[in-house]
Amino acid sequence: MGFDSRNSDIIILGAGMIGLTQALTLAAHGLRVSIIDRADPADLINPLGDARVSAINSASWKMFDAIGLADKLRPHGCDIEKILVNDGLKPGTLDFVPGEGEGPMGIMVENAVLRRLLFEAVQAHDKIALHLSAQVASCNRTGHRVDVALDNGEQLAAPLLVAADGRGSRMREEAGIIMAHWQYDHSAIVCKVAHEKPHGNTAYELFFPSGPFALLPMLDDADGKHRSAVVWTVSRKDGPAFATINKRAFVAEMMKKTGGFLGEMELLTDRQTYPLGFHHSSHLTAERLVLIGDAGHGIHPIAGQGLNLGLRDVAALTECLVEGARTGLDLGDPQVLARYDRWRSLDNMMVSAATDLLTRLFGLPGATSSAIRRMGIGLVQRIPPLKAQFMAEAKGETGDLPKLLRGELV
Repeated sequence: MGFDSRNSDIIILGAGMIGLTQALTLAAHGLRVSIIDRADPADLINPLGDARVSAINSASWKMFDAIGLADKLRPHGCDIEKILVNDGLKPGTLDFVPGEGEGPMGIMVENAVLRRLLFEAVQAHDKIALHLSAQVASCNRTGHRVDVALDNGEQLAAPLLVAADGRGSRMREEAGIIMAHWQYDHSAIVCKVAHEKPHGNTAYELFFPSGPFALLPMLDDADGKHRSAVVWTVSRKDGPAFATINKRAFVAEMMKKTGGFLGEMELLTDRQTYPLGFHHSSHLTAERLVLIGDAGHGIHPIAGQGLNLGLRDVAALTECLVEGARTGLDLGDPQVLARYDRWRSLDNMMVSAATDLLTRLFGLPGATSSAIRRMGIGLVQRIPPLKAQFMAEAKGETGDLPKLLRGELV
């Protein structure tokens, strides 16, 4: 640790993937960052049993490249060269394939690997101080600074507190920021599978009335087994049953969902279940406080954009803070925070609303609903400008992009 963390530029609460990335982007611009998390360091390096994977879109990948992490991530990432969308196994497919020289739609990385590499980069950075196995005992946000006392007796101070403490954010609650939220009647079952036929770097999104079934490409294992990650959305009441039925029955159900297009399947990991919900904060800022990632918003995984939405927060906040500092503004200045709130609130709301609409549209039962979905899929497939817009959205290349998402430091 190269500085006195009682006098940081920014305090970040939460050492998940979003909090760690935020620390690295700020430190890359010379700002001193203190991170607080109650997790043990060993849990951050080796999060046991996390079967989740994330699709890092091309814009987010450019940010990792700008802060020097892409080369470390690259050997662990599997390119998504095609996305296939289908209404169940019925005829009529929508396919997204990048043009010549455009690069992949995104890169699949295991969450456990991404978290470990982020943590190692943070540990090695002399502008970042880690306070782990520690909880906030008290936090006082005044007109001049933020004072944080930890339960181990340490005292931290900075002009700004960044809450990256997840959907149950204590800091959001203490600030009285209102949050709209609801639960879907869905749970996601997450696991990794091996399959007989290669996936061809294709991500499959199959929509059924009971919920979407996604197969996401992963690198072959050391033995050459073809692998994919499964995110299978089922009704909430069925979630526990699907997670606990014997492996053979579970694999048989997956074979039914895929129609066997990847050949015989084998379950490689435990099955984890996650209840699915929506939450969206009315504001992303309060006095000397900023919300990023799940602390400010959470969406259904139907479009695979949850992590990327949080990374857009990271890039925008970095730009607001670095440019504010260069013009001599206090990092907690209301002007700086208002710019971030305006920049991110609309984009987050639009993505959240579109994802919620998609969830409801593809969850409607009946032959008529299915026909409408297939008509919509067919229209997008046949209208090049519309298809190009969907592809740009999937790659994270639309809207008012922060410099980091264009691969540039601020």
